[in-house]
Amino acid sequence: MREIKLKARAKINLGLDVVRKREDGYHEVRMIMQMINLYDRITLRRSTEPGIRVTTNLPYLPVNEDNLVYRAAKLLMEEFKVTVGAEIELQKYIPVAAGMAGGSSDAAAVMVGVNRIFHLGLTKKQLMERGVKIGADVPFCIMRGTALAEGIGEVLTPLPAMPHCSLVIAKPKIHVSTKFVYGNLKASELKEHPDIDGQVQALREGSLEQLVAKMGNVLETVTVPAYPVIDEIKRTMLKNDAMGAMMSGSGPTVFGIFEREERAQEVCRLLKKEGAAKQVYLVRQ
Repeated sequence: MREIKLKARAKINLGLDVVRKREDGYHEVRMIMQMINLYDRITLRRSTEPGIRVTTNLPYLPVNEDNLVYRAAKLLMEEFKVTVGAEIELQKYIPVAAGMAGGSSDAAAVMVGVNRIFHLGLTKKQLMERGVKIGADVPFCIMRGTALAEGIGEVLTPLPAMPHCSLVIAKPKIHVSTKFVYGNLKASELKEHPDIDGQVQALREGSLEQLVAKMGNVLETVTVPAYPVIDEIKRTMLKNDAMGAMMSGSGPTVFGIFEREERAQEVCRLLKKEGAAKQVYLVRQ
């Protein structure tokens, strides 16, 4: 095998709670993570020339160790002393710096690809154990599906799949720093917390209505006041028959959940027309 093509899927957080800030500076979280059918495309090739070369369709993205796909390939290739080279072609479609784990998912896909193309023989569990060295979301992006994430996001419990629905994904014309959001979060002062256990139960019962009713993201307490456009997009979705709408991760992407695909399509058109969102996608879950 000299070439392998991979899909790196985005994620949303159906619920995101921060339990506490740890002494090491990390935040302990409880989240419901959901992989969705919006993805980047990655082509990985073996090369006779040693080293790692990255190309991408977005000129502003780094192609060195500042890109997680480079670091992911390097991590495995150095550990297993791979002497030939790797060429990574990255086609980005997931919004960048959007709270959708695009970079983590790209890294996860590259780890899966490197494992296959160089016949390293690692299990999914072994890849996940290595993936956390790249980022807290990488293990989930290797595992995929639906999961309860705890710890700093790396302790994963698989859950039943999210019930069928249509999702509208809208990324406003801003970038939000995850460091800024967590740095300004007052975890000890949070008065309301999403019902993560209730969402787990809703997934086990297959109830989309209960799952949506218990959605919540405590990071909105920081991001929404700083970037009101996030709330503007949420209101547009909710006024137009979204069962629920919420910011994903540290933002600024907002997703809306719709029972009827026709309404989801109409909201996509509306958001594009209003101009608050730079990128809008309809995803069938």
